[in-house]
Parts: sequence; structure tokens; C-alpha cells
Amino acid sequence: MSKVEDFLTKSEEAAVIEAIRLAETATSGEIRIHIEKTTSKAAYERALEVFHMLEMHQTQLKNGVLIYVAVEDRAFAICGDQGIHEIVGDDFWDKTKEVMAHHFKAGRFMQGLVDGITMAGEQLKTHFPCAEDDTNELSNEISVG
Repeated sequence: MSKVEDFLTKSEEAAVIEAIRLAETATSGEIRIHIEKTTSKAAYERALEVFHMLEMHQTQLKNGVLIYVAVEDRAFAICGDQGIHEIVGDDFWDKTKEVMAHHFKAGRFMQGLVDGITMAGEQLKTHFPCAEDDTNELSNEISVG
């Protein structure tokens, strides 16, 4: 089992959670981060498993986004539920991954996550603006496995 502290300091973890909170204030979409030590699967395949494990597929508008990181494998993936993926397509996720990878390669893990969250949040805000009766359907806390 991995701990967030193995990847982010407490203050960096707080900054990532705050980035999620801010991104979600303008959208009905949901963003989660999942960090684990390693995986025996391809990062995207494991991200899809975690997506379902965290019940992200059950959001009302199918607009959840998961950023998955396998620390020791130096691998990560982004997956969006059907509602957001059908709108933005693969190109958006590829661009977001490039920005994040640039930071990760330089050891700026927090900044990579924050930029990925911000980019996903902008797309969610554009296509799924916050409704007056919106509720936070999923926790903003970083999940670990």
C-alpha cells in the first residue's frame, strides 16, 4: 500500500486537494486523484479499474475524471467518463498528459497534478457548468491503493 506522503508532502497534498475544490466550483463534473505504489497492469487499464472502484461511473452526468499515478512504475493515466470523453476526445487527454509528463519528468509532481486538474476543470466547466442545485458527488481527497 502506498501513502500520499511517498509522492507528495502534506502541503503539496493540500494544494492538490485545493486545486480539485477550485476546479469543481465552476462545474458539475468530478475530479479524483488516485496514487498507488505500483501496478502489474498498463496504467490506463488500472485507471479504468480504479475509476469503477471509486464509483466514478455513477455520477449523474457521466462527467468524472480520474488522474491515476503508479509511483514506482513512473506511469500515469487520465480517464474521463463517457459524458466528458465524448465531447473532448483523445486529443484533449493527450495534451493534458503531455503537460503533466513535462512536470513529472522534472520532479514537479504537485505542479503536474495541479495543471492536469486545472485543464480538466476548464473543459468540465465549459461543457458541464455548475448547476444551482449541484452537489459534490465524490470526495476531493486523494485516494491511495
